[in-house]
Amino acid sequence: MGNTEEKKTNNAPKSIHSGHRKRMREKYLRGGVNAFEPHEMLEMLLYTSISRGDTNPIAHRLIDKFGSFSGVLDASFDDLQTVDGVGESTAFLIKLIPAAARVYLEDRCDKSTALQSAKDYVNILRSKYFDIIDELPSILLIDASYRLIKWAAIGKGGKFSAQIDTKQLIHEVVHCNAAYVVMCHNHPSGNTMPSDTDITVTQNIKSLLDSVDCKLIDHI
Repeated sequence: MGNTEEKKTNNAPKSIHSGHRKRMREKYLRGGVNAFEPHEMLEMLLYTSISRGDTNPIAHRLIDKFGSFSGVLDASFDDLQTVDGVGESTAFLIKLIPAAARVYLEDRCDKSTALQSAKDYVNILRSKYFDIIDELPSILLIDASYRLIKWAAIGKGGKFSAQIDTKQLIHEVVHCNAAYVVMCHNHPSGNTMPSDTDITVTQNIKSLLDSVDCKLIDHI
């Protein structure tokens, strides 16, 4: 149904909406993102995959279905195509947006600068976790001059928990000759308070890293 609807939209004749896209672009150039509601931003993004017709109703249907602008971007490729007007090309575009934003944020991080505080670690980790919706344990591997060597995921998880692969952790540390490690994992629920398990895991990982002459700086 999604593909059929999208084809119909692409072939739509000119109507009262003629010139609307140009006006929307001009509005953006004048006022930037603050001049728009979330559904309007989504509407404009859809111009790329839906060359003709009114994308406003599709944007509304997407947000109604997934609850918010971010909910639309986090939705799966298959689920997006259950919305009328959304075919494969549109679903692909939507999934590409957070991925491109993550590359942009990562590219802005200067790896040559020494990391001096938790704020520096968070700035790097924020980009790494930008489009991740499940719990994921990871590490920042840091050299003796406090410069970032590498970011690496060290396990897999679901919505509420994750398992750390300690063998992979040690392999990464030894392979990169890291002097320091910052551990990290996200809480998809939004609760940033560490659990009792988080505290125990941190203590165990600290001991494990001590055994290979590597210091755990923080667990974020």
